[in-house]
Order: sequence, then C-alpha cells, then structure tokens
Amino acid sequence: MTVKLAPSAHSRLRATTVAAALSIAWCAFAGVGPASAQTVGKPRVQLAQGQPEQPAQGQTFEEEIVPQRYANNADVDSFINDMAARQGFDPAALHALFARVSYSATAVKLVTPSPTPSVKNWRVYQGRFLDPVRINAGVKFWRANQATLQRAYEQYGVPPEVIVGIIGVETIYGRYMGNFRVLDALTTLSFDYPNTPNRADRMMTFRKNLEDYLVWTRDSQIDPTTVLGSYTGAIGIPQFLPSSIVQYAVDYDGNKRIDLRTSQADAIGSVANYLSKNGWETGRPVVWNIATDTGSLGIAQAAATGAPEPRWSLQQLLKAGMLMNEPGLDTRTEAGTPVTVVDLPSPGRQTEYTLGLKNFYVLTRYNRSFFYALAVYQLGERVKAQMAATEAGNASTPAASQ
Repeated sequence: MTVKLAPSAHSRLRATTVAAALSIAWCAFAGVGPASAQTVGKPRVQLAQGQPEQPAQGQTFEEEIVPQRYANNADVDSFINDMAARQGFDPAALHALFARVSYSATAVKLVTPSPTPSVKNWRVYQGRFLDPVRINAGVKFWRANQATLQRAYEQYGVPPEVIVGIIGVETIYGRYMGNFRVLDALTTLSFDYPNTPNRADRMMTFRKNLEDYLVWTRDSQIDPTTVLGSYTGAIGIPQFLPSSIVQYAVDYDGNKRIDLRTSQADAIGSVANYLSKNGWETGRPVVWNIATDTGSLGIAQAAATGAPEPRWSLQQLLKAGMLMNEPGLDTRTEAGTPVTVVDLPSPGRQTEYTLGLKNFYVLTRYNRSFFYALAVYQLGERVKAQMAATEAGNASTPAASQ
C-alpha cells in the first residue's frame, strides 16, 4: 500500500537509515530477530463486513443469475448433511431450499480482482464519502437517534460520531443496503468462488457465513429466500455479515427481535457492540497527526508497513526524528503508546501520513482498509462539527416574536 516519495539522495539515505533503525527497534520491542521481523505486519486475508456499496450515478444493472445450479450438487449435498448433523436441520427441507438457489454470476464478477487494479487514490475516496449528502444525512440521523446513540455510548463506550460515521459510509444511513438475494450470494461464493490465490480461505469464510445465515433465519423465523443485501451477503443498515449478526447483533429497541434491516436502534446498538467486543478504548483518540516537514514524512514512509495492527511505539518514531502536529499531546505520557503509520497515497500528490492508534485498528476490524477506517472517522467528525455549528447558529438567532 505504501507509495514511495521521490527523495533526494540525502533524504533517500536518511530514509534507508531510519528504516534500518526502526527495524532494529521493532525487533527489540517485539522480542523477535531481524529475519522474523520481515514477516511481521503482513496483512492476513480477511473478509471484511463487505465493501460499502454505492450505485453508479445514472446506472442500473440487472443481476446475471443461473437458476437451480445447486440442485443435485455434490458439494452442496455434503454441506447439507453437515448442517443436518451439527445444526439439526431437516435434510429434505435444505435440499428443497437449495434447489431454489440461483448462481449469481454478478457476485462472482464483483469479487474477482481486476487484471489491472485501479491506482489507490485517497483524495478521490475521501471525497466520495465525505460529501454533503452523507454529512447532511448524518446530521438528520444523529438528531433522530440522539437518545439511542447516547445510550450506546454509555453502555459500550463508543461515541456517537463513530457509529454515525460507520453507518454513513456503509449505507448512507440505510439508503443503500444492497439488492442481491443473500442466499444466492452466499451460496455462490461458498461453492463457486473465482479462481484466486486466496480461494480456499474465502470459500471457507463464506461457507461459515452461509451456515450462520441459515441458523439465524431459522431461529428468527425469517424466510431465507427473502433477505436482500450486498453481493458478499452483508445485511442491513450496518452491513453485517451473517457471522457478525450471530456474534454481535443486539436487540436495542426492546422488541425481542433483532432487525438490522429496518430498526435504526438495533443497527446502532449492534455497531457499538461490535466495536466494543473488538477492543474499542473509551475516551482514547483514533489518530494523531504528524508534522509535514520532509524529515517526518521520510520517517513515516520508512515505517509504513501497510498493516493496521499498531507495531511501533510513539517513542520509537519520535526518537527517529518524527515531529507531531497534535497540540496538547503529552509525548512523555504517551511514549509507550503503540501506533501504526497510516499511508494515504493519491496519484500526482505527495503521500499523506497519519498515526493510527488502537481505536483506528478496531475500525479496520469492520473493514480492513486504511481508507475506510479514516473515512469513517472523518465523516463522523464532520457530522459532529456540523451538528455543533447548527446548534450554535440556532442559539444565536433571536426567537421569533410572538
């Protein structure tokens, strides 16, 4: 993910020296040898909640499907037998269900990596998600759910702006939740995932989600053929995969059922619970800004690994010469705080960097992407700022005379 700058000979030598120093410091910090350190921080293959889906402007498409592909399918038959043995399903009922499942060629196309991957562009991505439509919709959503967001903050420790940021990036507050039949998408990706290097791992993950989906719909008395979602099977306002629904979804409106598709309260509580269970630290920052001098950027470039897990201590980066742009930051108290260097490349521009703390890493548990996590954080902050500005404006406006 790192895009290198074009340093002068002096700064190139400095970056190399810094990289070596940081590598040695990391080895001492983590208790590993230099050879082992080469593999630390490499991203693991992980299915995220599902990429935020947005319709192309002015475009619609008709999903391409193949009916009855999974009737009399040996792999599906084996899955059915396993579900009957472990989860108590009626084999005949499952055979009848899968006979009605369609192969989604569109889902396969959408998860297939492009032979010519697009160039990562933070500024374009940021502009896509920090637009006036989302910010204004976020203000409306926050106001409509203020009490629920506050209750979630008090119970789970996750501030309203973070929940608002996630739901805004995912579905624009329930506006776009996907139009794929979840059963078709999950079955297709469980048994006909495209031929990629991580195919076996992906199929295993989707198969677990298919299992959890069938259990969830059975226990919730939902017809499994009726649920719509993303092309990866993510469901509802917060775009939870079925395995996340089983693990983290909560009934937050008190009606004794979990409904992420229509209940904003359930969506809010479930997102808060998800982040809390994944290690959210109440009252702690998400990111710290670094200075933009050449030296600090060179150190950031050398220390950027592309992995979201915090691997450096703040002290290590400061000792290497990095300067911070965080007024009020007590660097002595925070010296041992683990951070990751977040790199944000944009073609034709100098790569931007920031430091991600534990809470930034928790956001990447929702979707393992630096761009995603930072967009969530920044959208939430923009909505919060607009809320405050609107309230301040209202307070300064004299009441209309009666």
